[in-house]
Amino acid sequence: MGSPPQQTRFEDLTHEDQQRLLLRAAHLLEAETGFRGGSRHWAQAGEPRPEFDPERTTLTQRRSAKVTELMALHPSDAAQLGLGHVSERTMERWSAGWRKHGIMGLADGRLTPVLRGHRSISPQIAEAIHAVHAECLHRSRVGMKTKERMIHQFVREQHGEAAETSIPHYTTLTKVWKEWFGPEGGRQRYLRSAAAVETGASTVTITRPGQVVVLDTTPFPVKLLDGVFGEPITADLTLGLDAFTHSLVAFRLTPGSDSSIEVAMLLRDVMLPLPMRPDWTPDMAWHYPGVPAALVTEFAGHPVAGRPFFAPETVTSDHGSVYKNHHLVQVARTLGVAVLPARTMRPQDKASCERAFCGIQSLLLELLLGYRGRDVTDRGADPEGDAVWTVDEMEHLLATWIVKVWQNRRLDQYAPAWDPGGQHSPNTLFATAAARDGIALQIPDPDLYHHLLPAHYVKVHVRRGVKVGGLWYGAGHPALADLGASPSTRSGRHRGKWAVNRDPRDCRQVYFERAGHWHTLPWNGLPCGGDVPAFGDARVQQVLREAARAGLKPREDSELLPVLLDLVCAHTPVSAWPSQLTKAERSERAREVARARAAVRDRTGPAAVRSLPPLPRPLELVQQNRQAIDGERRRRREAAVPELPPPPGLLGESLRRHSLFALPSTDDADYESVEGGPR
Repeated sequence: MGSPPQQTRFEDLTHEDQQRLLLRAAHLLEAETGFRGGSRHWAQAGEPRPEFDPERTTLTQRRSAKVTELMALHPSDAAQLGLGHVSERTMERWSAGWRKHGIMGLADGRLTPVLRGHRSISPQIAEAIHAVHAECLHRSRVGMKTKERMIHQFVREQHGEAAETSIPHYTTLTKVWKEWFGPEGGRQRYLRSAAAVETGASTVTITRPGQVVVLDTTPFPVKLLDGVFGEPITADLTLGLDAFTHSLVAFRLTPGSDSSIEVAMLLRDVMLPLPMRPDWTPDMAWHYPGVPAALVTEFAGHPVAGRPFFAPETVTSDHGSVYKNHHLVQVARTLGVAVLPARTMRPQDKASCERAFCGIQSLLLELLLGYRGRDVTDRGADPEGDAVWTVDEMEHLLATWIVKVWQNRRLDQYAPAWDPGGQHSPNTLFATAAARDGIALQIPDPDLYHHLLPAHYVKVHVRRGVKVGGLWYGAGHPALADLGASPSTRSGRHRGKWAVNRDPRDCRQVYFERAGHWHTLPWNGLPCGGDVPAFGDARVQQVLREAARAGLKPREDSELLPVLLDLVCAHTPVSAWPSQLTKAERSERAREVARARAAVRDRTGPAAVRSLPPLPRPLELVQQNRQAIDGERRRRREAAVPELPPPPGLLGESLRRHSLFALPSTDDADYESVEGGPR
């Protein structure tokens, strides 16, 4: 409808028209070169013919001989071949078209005519169709029969009954409706929202890896088991897809819903090489041309798997809350990434990532136990009972499948424009781009983890340290000792304050940067001799609410420790856990433990993926909490009594001291003889 037509291709022709066009090309090449194949190296039997021999004839003579030959054909045969009216001017036009457009330069408009719409659709009918479409967007969903009646009503009332007789049949209206507005298979409210957004006119041409990385999050369609209680939970899958090579450069599997910190670490994973795992075969290692695997291993510090890594230039995502917040703005500024959000209600802006979700689901996830299906009505009898994969096992399976299958899988509809019929995979496309433009081995510094954490601007207390998120950190820490109450030299919005970064997945410590070195400030409420289970920012807010509800006004954070441990069921025996904890509380606790492990993995670097300790079981959590309580009580007793009191005397000693029949000891006798003389 008014859009400029695309250039026609050889594939647009029918088989008969393709054969006619090939015959034209053979006649043209014989007139131009003397050979129907275009070169003496592909000469057929009897070529060149005397009248077309390039050694004895000129180009003009050969063109004239070809026109004479074609004019001698029977008129019906010439018309069948499309060569009924040929002159030397026709041969010149063919020659110019061949040099400019190839074989399609020999085709005329009669072979691929432009669609000119439907003759039965008059301007009045077109006006009625557009009016009915605008009206149906604001109504509830109706069928095409109802739309046809509304078109008849509009034409009859606006243009009279005589114009109603020119309305085409129902099948024609249905065909026109689909051509103009699409099948409209979505939900009515989504169609209404999409129609309210104006389509942008600018396009982005992607020519290299890392130019555009598409991010998206979807509910994981397989029920998983948490690593603590072994109960089925839901998770979110966040993907990072390179738009040029269609490589899955990063992914995150988060129990429950993801947050901005997971997206920030996903962008960090795009820049980090993926380490080889113990059970991976050598064919899954780095194998891109131009850069030896040993050099990449030396740069990374560990063997690298065959998955591309680079610094992204532009990130495209939807308008979810995890992609539109102050933390992601800070992360994009730190990484030097431009954020290009997709248009509202336009999933086709990131269609490649949506297609990747469908590909992972159809190629892998549908084969696994615990698969939930596309919809509630398509769900199995008991997907939760079929769940056998833990979160860590599923993460390892996805990583293995991406490196071994997805990165080497042939791209059919996503083949590059410069070789649409070639055999290409994400790895070969990245290797081609690396051979063409080179590759920048920019492996980020480990301190990038601290820079990507949310920053809090606070003042330093002389005795208690810094207060972040309602808790105090770093009391007596050497990094804060000489600061005292002196303000920072920072000016502007956070004038006189110090920047402290915190990982919201693990609030047991915060990170303070000074003179280019990062210092870990522990929570003041941590016991000295034991360890407290990891807790996130949601647990901190819950602890503060419980303390305020109980009327507790702690002078130190150590007084909040019993409240924290009580919230993580420190005093509940293992046998009573299923009855004392609800399913939501168990899922929340398992998610907290999984996020804390992810924080440890991000903090220690990719090489430590396989060196993490196993997940704690419920019995270990209870023992850990009890040890933390005992250690805190011991610390308080020792602080209250700095010196041990003398042990009390025995009961028999007081009776012996006042007894008249008790004989004095040798020491007492000597003492009395010296002082008062013998009795």
